Amino acid sequence: MSRIERRFAKLRAEGRAGLVVYLTAGDPDPDTSRALFEGVAAAGADLVEIGMPFSDPMADGPSIQAAGQRALKAGTTLRSTLAMVRHLRGRDPDTPFVLMGYYNPIYRYGAEVFARDAVAAGVDGAIIVDLPPEEDAELAEPAHAAGLDIVRLATPTSDEARLPAIVTHASGFIYYVAIAGITGTRSADAASVSTAVARLRRFTELPIAVGFGIRSPAQAAEVAKAADAAVVGTALVDRLALNLDADGRAKPGLVEAVLTDIRSLAAGVRSARRS
Repeated sequence: MSRIERRFAKLRAEGRAGLVVYLTAGDPDPDTSRALFEGVAAAGADLVEIGMPFSDPMADGPSIQAAGQRALKAGTTLRSTLAMVRHLRGRDPDTPFVLMGYYNPIYRYGAEVFARDAVAAGVDGAIIVDLPPEEDAELAEPAHAAGLDIVRLATPTSDEARLPAIVTHASGFIYYVAIAGITGTRSADAASVSTAVARLRRFTELPIAVGFGIRSPAQAAEVAKAADAAVVGTALVDRLALNLDADGRAKPGLVEAVLTDIRSLAAGVRSARRS
């Protein structure tokens, strides 16, 4: 079993959903970013999404766009992101790490080399926002050969004619985008999420994680009642940004402020299915 499979099996055994947290690699600087990622699992994250900063993140709202710009300005590259994952994996053998971002940096890196290097660094999966199922073979084939899960996205506009193409050859889990639009702009509706997750389960046995529009412990708990995991990103990136000084440098309390929010979100998710 992969780390992702083991983690979701563990969550099922515990009778609860998981918390997936997203932060951008290298934001606001390499040392602070590394310290953040070193602490997220202990704070309650069950899976960790590591954003690959990119100059034109078309699915992301202003918060994550700004995070990517900060990371790029600080010198973050795909290669340095993999080096950070290698460091994190040396400290944590169990938590699944999933890279999330856009295909251009991977294309420039080389899909086969990326898949091999990612797995060697300790990456478990990749979510490539702008690579639809019809176009992802050049990454998916070497990824599957290397043991790297390709996590596919379903959205509110993915109808029953489209869903089979999305779930076929997907691995790890399915990421359901709870809102139509960019990240961080609207809140997810619990009733709509529940209906969408039930519909997705007719097409796949993979775990279903729900993201986009989840900002608070209460919202995460509502999603966790229906889905296998709740994904929170923009709210944490916003907390990080609130702890930058006027020059964009990390204030002393930044890491603890973000980890405190993760603890609250984890508590919400863990309480969601208690009777």
